[in-house]
Amino acid sequence: MYRLAVDVGGTFTDVVLQDEQSGQIVATKVPSTPEDQSRGLLAGILKICAEAHVNVSDIRTIVHGMTVATNAVLEGKGAKVGLITTAGFEQILHVARSWTPAPVTAWIAFLKPDPLADLELTRGAKERMTARGEVHVALDEASVREQISELYDAGVESLTVSLLNSYANPQHEQRIRSIAFEIDANIPVSISYEILPEFREYERTLTTVMNAYVRPVMQRYLRNVEAHLQSEGLGSRVSIVRSDGGLMSVAAASERPVHTMLSGPSGGVTAAASIGTRTGFRNVISFDMGGTSTDVALTYDGQPRVSRETKVGVFPVKSPSLEVVSIGAGGGSFAHVPLTGALRVGPQSAGAVPGPACYGRGGEEPTVTDANVLLGYLPPSLVGGEMKLDPEAAKTSVLRISEKLGIDVYRAAKGIYDIVNENMYGALRVVSVEKGYDPRQFALLALGGAGPLHANALANLAGSYPVVIPPTPGVLSALGFLESDVRNEFSRTFIQTQSQMHLETFIAELKALSEEAERWLEAEQVAKALRSVTHEVDVRYFRQGFEIPLQVSVDMLQQEGLGVLKQMFDEIHERTYGFKMDMELEVVNLRAVAVGKVTSPVAPMLALSDEDASHALVDAEHEAYFDGEFRRTPLYDRARLVPGNQVEGPAIVIQKDSTTLVLPGFVATVDVLSNLVITPVSTVVE
Repeated sequence: MYRLAVDVGGTFTDVVLQDEQSGQIVATKVPSTPEDQSRGLLAGILKICAEAHVNVSDIRTIVHGMTVATNAVLEGKGAKVGLITTAGFEQILHVARSWTPAPVTAWIAFLKPDPLADLELTRGAKERMTARGEVHVALDEASVREQISELYDAGVESLTVSLLNSYANPQHEQRIRSIAFEIDANIPVSISYEILPEFREYERTLTTVMNAYVRPVMQRYLRNVEAHLQSEGLGSRVSIVRSDGGLMSVAAASERPVHTMLSGPSGGVTAAASIGTRTGFRNVISFDMGGTSTDVALTYDGQPRVSRETKVGVFPVKSPSLEVVSIGAGGGSFAHVPLTGALRVGPQSAGAVPGPACYGRGGEEPTVTDANVLLGYLPPSLVGGEMKLDPEAAKTSVLRISEKLGIDVYRAAKGIYDIVNENMYGALRVVSVEKGYDPRQFALLALGGAGPLHANALANLAGSYPVVIPPTPGVLSALGFLESDVRNEFSRTFIQTQSQMHLETFIAELKALSEEAERWLEAEQVAKALRSVTHEVDVRYFRQGFEIPLQVSVDMLQQEGLGVLKQMFDEIHERTYGFKMDMELEVVNLRAVAVGKVTSPVAPMLALSDEDASHALVDAEHEAYFDGEFRRTPLYDRARLVPGNQVEGPAIVIQKDSTTLVLPGFVATVDVLSNLVITPVSTVVE
């Protein structure tokens, strides 16, 4: 039997097939189909089954990472959303937090985006809960029924209910949902207590509105996927990847699509953490460069960082996600010279259609890929020979840049390569230096179709060595999905200072959340032996505006008491911000994280051979551009390299899903797990 993972990207759809008994991996790529991503998904499944000579009925599980929800928000193609909030708070999405982007020049010209739920489609329910969860004003059901009918008559396709203080008592929200279903059971209703049962009404409302905004789009997409799979006779269990790297069922994704906003990048982070741990580098910065964007994330001591808030476009969404910084820098990113006369790269991209000029699909604008072709960093064809590249078209496109700058076309191409590297270095600093971590203490793990082509240069900028190139870097996000566990979070607001808290009450609240998590794992059909529940506590200095999550356990609290929270918080606060304070702590949220372990076969370690890599040589006379001149840069076939082989730079290692560039002064060694490990020549032990 087989497990299959699919990662739908902006340019390519990556597919990985894994034999459950041997652990053997087969990977392929197909062009994405933005008009209906389910078509590209099916095409990828059929292609890999044909290449691996596998019957589609032998696929037991399909794990799917997607950008459906994200694209719906970024492109403004979500549903028409109605919002019901507490009377007097109808402008909550407009008031927001009054934040604008820095610096001053940005907020002066800042155009505040329109909320995802129009004010004319917002209604105030006559009701009121106190912060203690007590009914202050009873719900006026007749008025709410009339308001919902008005919204549905106005064409609302998805309804949001987010009432003040509902995190303390959801009774009114639940009753409004029941009334909505009585009026029209076919219109989906999202209530804030189920999406984000925490205080801060703006974040709770916005996150719930976003869930409602993308919910019909997600439901249509998942129906299309299931229809395509059924048409081909696939009865496989389908799991959807969450933003925090976990898995959820199709039914759960249909109900809470807001948890899939960073579904795609999370797979690469999960895989990078796993590979880093197996290779002995528990501190890893993963660098995922695709055709449209680059995602950078940090793993410390084998654990990827998890954020409680992420941004989708300009909207802050409070949903658990792996802490990923994304920038518009990919192989398809356009190079251009604005009025300032300085060369710029991105964020606009050629995408899958028409793609870079060298693809020969009608693209004319210069891109990063065109620069790489011109510099000789890319081989004559990609995807195992399926996609032929046009060097002349690449040169013609880059000439537009060189003529504007008045420089040689190869210098212009090298400038494009260098600038996109600097852009990505900026993202790398955001996840490391700005979080209190020194990038020189981390290995750099490259993935994505274009990542290995730029990884060596990026490591030079950051001082992050070694550079690790996994066996299948171009489809590593999809491979990471196969290592993802079933996961969900259950939280509640619990605002008390440390001096007010009683240990017994505190532990009882955590245990109540554990029971809720266990019930969910049971519903997801996770075997008891594979379940685990951990706890987190959001803590801040008293009256501080932001919290830091601390991982705790009931046993630890029973043994060390509540005082351990202060010790843990001070340590993290000092490392992150450079100082700590002699001030009382305040707990604001409690959380239980439910995990159902998914067993996945691991590739075996191989025996080391000698250093000679000449048997993998494809073209000994190939040339590439370095330091102002073309130098002999041999091409090696990665499929022929075995553990122990060494490739000295300058050199290029080609494979079906990616291309690795080894710069002059560096050497790439194949380790026992078939990773390429790039280090400066001076550090290689003779």
